[in-house]
Amino acid sequence: MNPKSLRLLIPMLSAVSAIAVSSLIIVMAGSDPIMIFQKMFRSTLGTPYGVGQVVFRMTTLVLMGLAVAIPFQIRLFNIGAEGQLLMGTFAAAMTGAMLPAAMPSAVSITLCICSAIAAGACWALLAGTLKVRFGVNEVIATIMLNFIAQGITGYLLTYHFAIPSTVHTPQINANAIIPSFDSVTGLVTNSPANLSTLLTAGVTLLCWILLFHSRFGFEMRASGIQPEAAQYGGINAGMHTLTAMGIGGAIAGLGAANLVLGYKHYYEAGMTGGIGFTGIAVALLAGAHPLWILLSALFFGFLEYGGLTVNAWIPKDIFMIIEAITIILVISFSALGKRWL
Repeated sequence: MNPKSLRLLIPMLSAVSAIAVSSLIIVMAGSDPIMIFQKMFRSTLGTPYGVGQVVFRMTTLVLMGLAVAIPFQIRLFNIGAEGQLLMGTFAAAMTGAMLPAAMPSAVSITLCICSAIAAGACWALLAGTLKVRFGVNEVIATIMLNFIAQGITGYLLTYHFAIPSTVHTPQINANAIIPSFDSVTGLVTNSPANLSTLLTAGVTLLCWILLFHSRFGFEMRASGIQPEAAQYGGINAGMHTLTAMGIGGAIAGLGAANLVLGYKHYYEAGMTGGIGFTGIAVALLAGAHPLWILLSALFFGFLEYGGLTVNAWIPKDIFMIIEAITIILVISFSALGKRWL
């Protein structure tokens, strides 16, 4: 078996194996796994509302997966997508709330998205700068920056920008709202899915082109695979480190388009819900490949909403177990595959 076929087989084998192991857990919990998965499919992909819920979750997961995958191409482990998303959502919410009501919709949405991207990129570049300038491990730096981002947004929300007796900021300008699919097409009734999904698909395609069909992407991947050889060939590894972290942070911040501009229309405490950490799992399952991240995010989005739909029969925590087992199996099968090759 050639390496490309093995890279395709490992994620599928991992997902199937995780579902099989989880089925045994469901049986041990006293439920019928076939009935549980049938109800999940009927409640998610079997109804327009369920499809919308899965697409909504998938959209943010794709961006979080890309935020991890881009730095991973240069052998950097960006654990900070959660903090970058926090900074991006807060920046987008405050920008949207401060914009004049008369400003055109296209300009308002663009300004909010740009502020989210800038906030996420700047937060990631802090870790990148520490890595390049002082040799600080990016895993430690991004984890610590997650806590700092949580503290900063929590402080600003609680003491400066929250509406009295609430835990959220004022609503964004109506012209800064991204329309939902329901209002435009009527296909996903009352679901939170919105047109930011199309933006996410475009960003995914752009990342694929950048990484695998451009000189810049080749140099970035080369500096990750063989930094000494790349340096000898005139490639500036430090610059690519900063660029990869900046792009990853910008994409994480872009998650605000889905969560703030397309759904909540304000920032509130706990709105990210740790989805930045789930993005790590999405990227690992996809092998850090931008196009495969679409399928990986769909799988995790299905598990997240599907777990809620069958919560009356089985605890949602079991589907968190499926996610964790999937990643463990991906890592294990990858190691076995490399040894076999």
